[in-house]
Amino acid sequence: MSTNENLATAFAGESQANRKYLAFAKQAEQDGYSQVARLFRATAEAETIHAHAHLKAMGGIKSTVENLKGAITGETYEFSEMYPPFITEAEAEKNAAAVRTFKMANEAEKVHAALYKKALDSIEKKESFDVYLCTICGHIAEGSAPDNCPICGAKTMAYKKID
Repeated sequence: MSTNENLATAFAGESQANRKYLAFAKQAEQDGYSQVARLFRATAEAETIHAHAHLKAMGGIKSTVENLKGAITGETYEFSEMYPPFITEAEAEKNAAAVRTFKMANEAEKVHAALYKKALDSIEKKESFDVYLCTICGHIAEGSAPDNCPICGAKTMAYKKID
């Protein structure tokens, strides 16, 4: 393997570890282990530091315009090519939990791509708007949180403002 392939593998591993440890922290909190939760969160942040360093070393961070274009490509791939066969397979296997999570993610990815396109189109205008994240399905709303999430139906209180 080349160094760039090793960097990509390390970036993927560190990124996954970050997400996994944050999920573990949430569970530890629910189980009443706040010290363990803090340790998981600290380690997750350390994994983010590693992932960012690997991404930078492999030239994966570019100008904002280039990053937006890359994000649009990635989100579009997810909703047009990645998730549809995942949904089909999960339906064939009658795995309702997987079908639900894949469908919600697929719909959220469409919104993400559209928001990135809007940001790219308006980058010269330097417009400012508030962004709200549905903590259930990952839908992103701009301006204000909707009364009900258009993807999962969650109420406004499920949204959090992202600063």
